[in-house]
Amino acid sequence: MKLYYGSILFAAITLSLAAGAQTLAKLPDAPAPGVLAQTAQMSAVGSGPSSGPGTLPTLTRQQAEAMAIRQNPNITVGKLLALAQHQVVRQARSADLPTFTADISAVDAEDGSRLSAGYLSAAHLLPHAGAGGTLAQLITDFGRTHNLILSQKLEEKAQNSNALATTEDIVLATDQAFYNALEAQALVRVAEQTVNTRQTTETQVSEMTRNKLKSTLDLSFAQVDLSRGKLLQLDAQNNADSAMAALDNILGLDHDVQFHLIETNATVQPPPDQAQPLIEMALKQRPDLLALTYHQQSAVKLARSKREQMLPTISALGTVGSVPVRSDQYYTSNWWGAVGVNMNIPIFNGFLYSAQAKEASLRAQADSEQARALRDQIVRDVRTAWLASTTAWQRVAVEQQLVQEADLAFTLAQTRYKLGLSSIVELSQAQLQQTQAQIGYTNARYQYRLSRATLNYETGNQP
Repeated sequence: MKLYYGSILFAAITLSLAAGAQTLAKLPDAPAPGVLAQTAQMSAVGSGPSSGPGTLPTLTRQQAEAMAIRQNPNITVGKLLALAQHQVVRQARSADLPTFTADISAVDAEDGSRLSAGYLSAAHLLPHAGAGGTLAQLITDFGRTHNLILSQKLEEKAQNSNALATTEDIVLATDQAFYNALEAQALVRVAEQTVNTRQTTETQVSEMTRNKLKSTLDLSFAQVDLSRGKLLQLDAQNNADSAMAALDNILGLDHDVQFHLIETNATVQPPPDQAQPLIEMALKQRPDLLALTYHQQSAVKLARSKREQMLPTISALGTVGSVPVRSDQYYTSNWWGAVGVNMNIPIFNGFLYSAQAKEASLRAQADSEQARALRDQIVRDVRTAWLASTTAWQRVAVEQQLVQEADLAFTLAQTRYKLGLSSIVELSQAQLQQTQAQIGYTNARYQYRLSRATLNYETGNQP
């Protein structure tokens, strides 16, 4: 009799274990190493997100840069200021060109009456009507106007360089906003995959709990992991929307536009081996340094121009006209004309010119020191950007290896959980490590692209 009941109990246990094994076999398998990263990378280069990318306009980084250059108001401001500075050059050059004025006068007065007040230049007011013109031409002011023109031309070059620097600033900001938005969209896909995986795990653990194969503690852990995954998805979606809003702003858009971002060049190159060639390149072609150098040279020319105000100015004058209506008693001819040369010699004006010359000279020295400070800053920024890009490149490889290890750990933890050799805590920890590894790898890939964009900006080598 005992043998009979023992056989029945053994058969019941065997059937329960078979049913449990069949249920455990339904647990989701761990993704192959790098599956989430590969999915995110494929989506970034054109396969599109799962939420209907066909309904969104596509945008590459090159298209984003072109749109920002075309529509961003800061670039328009820089170009307008450069055009305005060109008109200042024309204003300075006008002192070297002749001036011509025309006059038409008609006077009716008592014959021979004297001028008592007003602006009429004749000592006697005579009835007459006439017209004439006056021509004035600067002969020399001993370099004052010439240096003033050179100063304004250098200011024009400085303004053009400033406009170029503004353009490069916008290009860098566009690249940063583009990669931030691209990274945010990739993290949304990682979060979606995490939620799907944890939802499947929660469903299967719930089924096993109903079959009395797992405790409610296992179910609680699975539900907590699922809730964390959903919170991760909410945060990722919010960050993606915020990053897209920042990209819309830098593109010069005044309304919300959702783009499907595409990274056309998925293959990235390692950073240069040395920083010194990059530093030399930056010192030669950084537009902000060129602008400050031109401004300093302009200040030197302006200082010379101010100093040369104390020198004489020689001008030629000429006038000619006709008086068809006149009094023959006082006018013997119906035309007049004269030429002459005038020299204006400044004697004393309260030290105005000397103070202006000293001010301009001091400002030129200050601009020279500012240019030197900017060169030192560029050397530091280029070296820092090179170090950051080198570290980011190394971090990509480490993060990729971490993803593979986390995927393997999740696979082993899931197998142990299926066999009943571990608890839900180990599986939950493996899932968390896998998600963190995928997020870290995604961040590393786009942070390296950002670091390369920054390095290109610091060297003045925008693509």
